Amino acid sequence: MSRRDAVREGWLHRVAVVVCHDRQGRILVHRRAGQVPRFPGFYEVGVGGAVGAGETYEQAAVRELDEELGVSAVVRFRFKFLNRSGLSPHWLWVCDAVVPQAVVPDSSEVAWHGWLSESDLPRVLQERAFTPDSPEILDRYFAGRADGAPAQ
Repeated sequence: MSRRDAVREGWLHRVAVVVCHDRQGRILVHRRAGQVPRFPGFYEVGVGGAVGAGETYEQAAVRELDEELGVSAVVRFRFKFLNRSGLSPHWLWVCDAVVPQAVVPDSSEVAWHGWLSESDLPRVLQERAFTPDSPEILDRYFAGRADGAPAQ
């Protein structure tokens, strides 16, 4: 079934998200394009989307990086949780990756992007409208890092 059908029916589905870092440890934040069906114009800390039938979470994450940012990168699993903060419940598989600063976002998906230091994120989360799952992703992400350092 499509993600659209799963959301409409409130069915549990799978989503893969990548928290992207540059070599300096800054995190990519982006604003969703105005024409996307879910949360248009909202900001996000993860790049991702639905996992297709027969596709692994990792495959979906790599595919989404290419589709949304025009980059290829090795993704590293961080955690998975049942997310109920969006439009419908879904398993959210979160990983991270180091990506080049020179991303080429798909304008039909990404209206704006920028690199923020980890220390700037709490303030920006308060100042701008983020997708419902972004704060929980960041909370879990930072809590789960044993060494406290970004992916390299």
